[in-house]
Amino acid sequence: MALPALTPEQRAEALKKAAAARTARKELRDRIARGDETIPAVLDRAKTDTIVGKTKVADLLKSLPGYGPAKVSALLEQTGIDSSRAVLRARGGSRAARGRGRPRRARRRSRRASAAACGRSG
Repeated sequence: MALPALTPEQRAEALKKAAAARTARKELRDRIARGDETIPAVLDRAKTDTIVGKTKVADLLKSLPGYGPAKVSALLEQTGIDSSRAVLRARGGSRAARGRGRPRRARRRSRRASAAACGRSG
């Protein structure tokens, strides 16, 4: 899908808005590094604050003292969170709670697949 053509004024406004978002994320990471903010408090704010909600989980964890890229990568791998996952999406919850319609249902195994998983032949 092609991006819409923007007027020079629209482009300047979009660039200004993006720069403000980057600055806000940087300030958030700095507050976490200083200990002024805690991760649980940030996660609670993610529901209402779009800047926090769009911040990557890995970036927040790297802001913590003692957590570098290697430790954060290992932690994310252990928990099954993708390194590019944003905070709001990483929090999980039902799709309905996030306002995205009906929650997805888990796929059920067929009887044959269940029997094969249990070691029985069917």
